[in-house]
Amino acid sequence: MKHFRAVIGGFTAVATTFYSLPAFAAGTEMPPLVYDIGISIFIASILAIVFVRLKIPSIAAFLLCGILIGPIGLKLITHPENIETISELGFILLLFMIGMEIDLRRMLKSGRMIIVTGFLQYPISVVFGILLVKIFAWIGVFTSLDGPYDALYFGIFIAASSTLLVIKLFQENYELDTEPGRIALGILVFQDFWAIVVIVMQPSFANPELIPVLMSCLGIVILSVVSYCLAKSLVPIVFKWLAKEPQLILVGAIGWCFTIVFIGGSLDYVGSMIFGAQSVMAVATGMSALIAGMTIATLAYSREIVAKVGIVRDFFITLFFVGLGMSIPPISGIEVILLALALAFFALLSRQLIFFPLLYFTGGDQRHAQVASIRLAQLSEFGLVIAYLGSQYGHISDEFASAVIFGFILTALLTPTLYKYAYDIHRKIAPVLQAIGFREPNDEAISGEKEFDLVLLGFHRVASSLLHEIAVHKPELVSRILVIDFNVQLHAAIRKMGASVRYGDLSNDETLQHAGIDKAKVIVATIPDDILRGTSNKKLVQTVRNMNPEAVVIANSEEPSTAKDVYASGADYVYMGRINTARALEEIITRTMEGSLSDYRREQEELHGPHHERTEILK
Repeated sequence: MKHFRAVIGGFTAVATTFYSLPAFAAGTEMPPLVYDIGISIFIASILAIVFVRLKIPSIAAFLLCGILIGPIGLKLITHPENIETISELGFILLLFMIGMEIDLRRMLKSGRMIIVTGFLQYPISVVFGILLVKIFAWIGVFTSLDGPYDALYFGIFIAASSTLLVIKLFQENYELDTEPGRIALGILVFQDFWAIVVIVMQPSFANPELIPVLMSCLGIVILSVVSYCLAKSLVPIVFKWLAKEPQLILVGAIGWCFTIVFIGGSLDYVGSMIFGAQSVMAVATGMSALIAGMTIATLAYSREIVAKVGIVRDFFITLFFVGLGMSIPPISGIEVILLALALAFFALLSRQLIFFPLLYFTGGDQRHAQVASIRLAQLSEFGLVIAYLGSQYGHISDEFASAVIFGFILTALLTPTLYKYAYDIHRKIAPVLQAIGFREPNDEAISGEKEFDLVLLGFHRVASSLLHEIAVHKPELVSRILVIDFNVQLHAAIRKMGASVRYGDLSNDETLQHAGIDKAKVIVATIPDDILRGTSNKKLVQTVRNMNPEAVVIANSEEPSTAKDVYASGADYVYMGRINTARALEEIITRTMEGSLSDYRREQEELHGPHHERTEILK
């Protein structure tokens, strides 16, 4: 322990000496602002490298950095207000970028399951959290949660999941386009929407009078209309000019953000002129930045804006989370840690008691609803923002805000493991879910004597395009097709096209046996191994070949070495999507080099119709 203190003391002395040394290149001492930012980024980068190596979310590294260099740590920051000021800019850019990623039109097209669950899950979770705090008070635990807003904030904190962590994991595993990925993305979008509502209402928590709330909402509506009108008229022209100098896209985007922030902050003057009295129409900086992002999200330059602003945002977001870590007060007792554990535990529990039943009863199948719920089992970075604002408004104590940060770190550490083993967890608890009433969907009534010419094992994008092609060119074959797939959301559309469909787990031999695989003439496995769970194309071919030695079995592979194994297991043909795509592109490139690309396109559209006019089940 003495050696550890000596090392820490020596490091602090070196840092202090470094701060006091003159900057010879500039001929002056290093300004405190530059030093504070530099030491924050330096420590954060070291911790981030370690955390990434250990597969721990980097946000946890930034929060830990703030704790280490802040008032309760090594006290390396000379002026904490410097980081707090810079982190405020990070907060504005964070909400600006979140606004650019929110597509209201996509929310409304998400389907009944996601829309209903998205609208109900958040408020129900908040009520669940409020009831928990009331129970805590009744049994005499967490007595520090006695503030007028603590119960409400507890519910808010456990109601949302982390968009940054979850989407990142889905993208890294190439599963964002799977059914659990689409469910998670849809729910996260609705949660972000609810979080925005909370941020809008937060200033009114202390004075929940109707008139001030309506005035605040009016200010938001006015700012949204002004922002939308400018974004549709003036902004496209300006960005068209700036596009000639790509480096100015960043300047223009941040300039637009702060234009809306300044307009939102000046609405009190407009209100006083209109209503002749002191008004509260001014829109908070975070909400203004969010509106600025949402209103230019559909611009032709939006992707470039996201790419360029994202680089700057990451810098300031790092300082934002470092600042949050610095704001953690000294832990005077164990209750802060226990409260963090309670937040983490009840966040996990709410996913099973609220998320899963809502997804299931609104039309989701048992497996996909459960997997999505497990993967959403963490506190949200939006909760950190709300806690940050709540402590500024004096709604919650510093200890409660600290517990939220620790709870976020804890659930962030659990997230990669929960994500990885979500299917295994579901497989273990599926019998219990079945026993308490969460049953698998009933199969459609298919005659036991009916034989199918073609069986599709799984239904993803390839199967969707295949069914479309068959319906167009061989419509008489559609009624002789059977699809076996988990995603009950697609079953009605598949039946509407004329094919039969059964709910089933491709990794379960009994499912395949009862589906009538033994009587099929052609069996096609279209799902690649990186999307299949609990099985593989090699195992599927072995199972199918044992059940039906006479059928023609077609499977797929992503790698040539894997294709050899699939052939060895009994496949009659193994197709590789990347090779088929490469051959099609080779012909397109050849026709391009010959100067006949337009003729090729016309020939293909005459033969197959325009790609953008296809009416597939999976768009």
